[in-house]
This record gives sequence, C-alpha cells and structure tokens, in this order.
Amino acid sequence: MCKKTGSKMDNSVVAAAVYSHGKKVTDISLEDGVSWLGKPGHFAWIGLKDPQPHVLTTLQAQYNLHELAIEDALLRHTRPKLETFGDALFMVLYSPIFENGELEFVETQLFAGTGYVISARYGQSAPYSSVRQRCEARPLLLEHGEDFVLYALLSFVTENYRPIMDSYNSTLEETEQAVLKDALTMADAVKIQGLRRDLLRLRRNIGPLVEICQELQRLDFPFIDKQMRPYFRDVAIHVNRLLEDLTALREMADHAIEIGLLVESARQSVTQRKFAAWAAILAFPTAIAGIYGMNFHNMPELSWQYGYFGVLGLIGSGCIGLYASFKYNGWL
Repeated sequence: MCKKTGSKMDNSVVAAAVYSHGKKVTDISLEDGVSWLGKPGHFAWIGLKDPQPHVLTTLQAQYNLHELAIEDALLRHTRPKLETFGDALFMVLYSPIFENGELEFVETQLFAGTGYVISARYGQSAPYSSVRQRCEARPLLLEHGEDFVLYALLSFVTENYRPIMDSYNSTLEETEQAVLKDALTMADAVKIQGLRRDLLRLRRNIGPLVEICQELQRLDFPFIDKQMRPYFRDVAIHVNRLLEDLTALREMADHAIEIGLLVESARQSVTQRKFAAWAAILAFPTAIAGIYGMNFHNMPELSWQYGYFGVLGLIGSGCIGLYASFKYNGWL
C-alpha cells in the first residue's frame, strides 16, 4: 500500500510504487511521485480507484499529462480507444461484470509515458492487484518497464471477457436443450433476445481492442521496446479468438430460436394431423347418418328388419378401420 499522507486524494489510491530493473524500489504517495520522474531506469506505477477530478489534475501537473487527455478522462466514453499525445498515450478499456444479474461494463483509463503508468479504474471491476503481483513475480519481464505493465493491464482486461463468455455459452446450451424438450415460450424468446443483445454489446467492446493492439505494435514511443511488440500481438490473437467465439455464440443464439420454431412447427403439424384424423373418423358416421336422415320414401333399408343394427355395424367397422389406418401411419 502507498504511504499515508493524510491527503484526501490518497483515498482513491489503491497502490503506488516506483520500480527499477524489474524490482520495486519503494511505495510512494502521489506527492512523492514527481521526485522520481526522470530518474534513469525508474518508473512509477500508480493505481487509482474512482479518482475525483482534482486527483487527475494533480497528476497532470506532476507528470505533465496532456490537457486533452485529462479532459477526455473526465468524460464517460462509449467504446475502447487509444489516443496519443506526443510521446505519451491515453487508453480507455472496458471490463465486463455481472451486476444484479445484468451485464455491465466498467471503464478503465490508462495513462502511459516515459517514467510512469497510471491506471484509473471505475466501478466494481476486478481489481488490478493480481496484475501487480504477477508483474512483480516476473522481474525479468518487469525490467522492460512501462511497456510490460501496459501489456499486463491490457491482457488482464482481455482475460476478464473469457468467464463472461463461458457463462453465456453454458446458458445458450441449456436454452437449446430446453426448447428441444418443451415448446418455445415467450419467456424463452425474451431470454434469447436478451442474450443476443448482450453478445452485441460484448462485440462492441472487444472489437476495438484488435485495433488498439495493432497500434501498440506500430507506435514508436521511447517507453515501448520493440521486443515487447510480440506481447501486444499475443493479446491481439486472444482478442481475435474472443471475436470468433462471439460469432459462434451469436450463431448458437440464432440456432436456439430456429430450433424452437422448428420444434414448435413440428408439434403443431402433429397436432393438426391428429385433428384431421379424428375429423375423418367422425365424418364417416356423420355421412352415414346424413344419408339415412334424408327421409326419402323409396329407401329399401328402411324396411329391413336388421337395418338399424347393420348401419351401426357399418359405422363401427368403418370408424375402427379408419382409426387403425391412421394409427399405423403415425397420425394418432
């Protein structure tokens, strides 16, 4: 943890430390950071949680952050992006979380330049303490400095999408099984449409990460070593895999609706066949009764002693025959 200075701005500081040659030198407060800036072989890594505007303006004065970057940081964004300001960069990333059962995206802002990396995390996304621990456990890579920290943070945000997508994959598989067993209900259709909407929102926040990784591979910044470019390319590969999986999930959602409609159509077809079969069976005695209900005088069967029983037998045998035929053909 950073040093306690009694300053209000320290309430938003999760961790702040100076690193050199892959090892942590010391924890610092925000007021101490400027004294390390420009010291050869050293860089400050500051992690903030829901910082107030005055904290960002203080950091702007200490690390000479571009005024447009600070102005941009005070706004709420809609998509991830990367902007460059001279030899510094400003990046906006989004991490997915489930809040009250709903998919939400929380913003992370990254400032990076020679001698510093500043992360500002908003909302209840996963903390970056594990990223710092992993980096400190790999001194040979942390020795690269600011660019490795930037890679680690970007990789961590990308990893946060995988559990969310696995959850949606399980939900879609369960939904497919459900619509195969029972009729597609309005609740099922609303649920599937909600899943499709969430998948589109995921794509909207994952897609720009490919371009960001490509930009980081091309940028010629003093604090980005060419040897780190394969690491950013590795993140781009993972992002492309996420996009491919998103496409597959989208197809699963579409197929779930199609399967539900096909199964429902098949069920309706079976029901219609049953109605048609029973209608045909009932039509036979109706036709016989209609013939003998015409009340013509010249009807020989009317004077037959066993005519009534003969007609009943004909109706019974006809109905039984029709029922057996429909049953054999799978209509009943």
